[in-house]
Amino acid sequence: MTAFAAALVAVAAAVVIYDHGHKDRLGKGITIGGVDVSGLTKPQAEAKLRANILDPLNKTVVVDHGSQQWRLTAREAKVATNLDATVDDAMTRSRKGNVLQRTYRGVTGEKLNVNIRPEVTYSDAAVIRLLDRVRTSVNRPAMNATIKYTIQGPRTTPSHEGLAVDATALHRAIKASLVSPQSTRRFSAKTEHVEPRVSTEQIVAQNATTLVVNREQFKLIVFKNLRPVKSYSVAIGAVGRDTPAGLYHIQNKAVNPAWTEPNSDWVAPADRGKVIPGGTAENPLKARWLGIFDGAGIHGVDPSEYGTIGHQASHGCVRMRIADVEDLYPRVPVGAPIFIA
Repeated sequence: MTAFAAALVAVAAAVVIYDHGHKDRLGKGITIGGVDVSGLTKPQAEAKLRANILDPLNKTVVVDHGSQQWRLTAREAKVATNLDATVDDAMTRSRKGNVLQRTYRGVTGEKLNVNIRPEVTYSDAAVIRLLDRVRTSVNRPAMNATIKYTIQGPRTTPSHEGLAVDATALHRAIKASLVSPQSTRRFSAKTEHVEPRVSTEQIVAQNATTLVVNREQFKLIVFKNLRPVKSYSVAIGAVGRDTPAGLYHIQNKAVNPAWTEPNSDWVAPADRGKVIPGGTAENPLKARWLGIFDGAGIHGVDPSEYGTIGHQASHGCVRMRIADVEDLYPRVPVGAPIFIA
């Protein structure tokens, strides 16, 4: 055998011996989940990954809001990762190429530049249960303003803002942290204010003018922005022809309205349906009309009937002195609530 041949045999043997001696070590330039495992044996790599990946992944997620805290352990979240399989994959990639290529990389220090991301799984249902606990404790529904009509006048319950956890953002952040050992496991639940559909200001605006008819005291009171501003003495329906109790709204208005004699037993059959022009002596609806319900309304009466004010005397309408109904008329828009009690 020539010297050259002997040298080749020696080199080949050295290459094989080198390659065999490094078959249980990971190649240079291999990272798993961002952790450099270059040159490590499988047990060494698993130990390093356990400290840098598995232990952080096993940390408890903590969510806080003010003084409250909620926890989600890795066990509850069923966090799991395939580190063993990932290291096996890294070993396989380290043996990429033939014996000469592997030896060349080892001798020259050439890096593989391989980053393997271990698969991390978790239970999204467990995350949602955590979010539900947070929302149950923190969320507060918005309260709409309400109004109640009473004989003393309209009474309101003020509106209140609600509070809601930004569950979508919190859900996204927790999910990202569960699969990343570098991520934080501590979160503050961010909240947003929820506006009521009906605010106190809206209720007041919708009831800027409200009327209350107190039948017992024979009074009509005008409320502006829920405060009484004017009171008038009135007559109401006689017994059997009562002014209808309840909540209504002013349906229409008219100056010196025409009057259609109703189909009632107190009207002669021949006169029923007859229209009496407004402003005439025969028309009982004097000066102004504010319609309430089914032919009943607020109107003025002839001065000769002022003695009925303060009594049950009408056929269901609310009677007023002419000066009073003229004063009332511009104060009340069509649609204004009127509560008759």
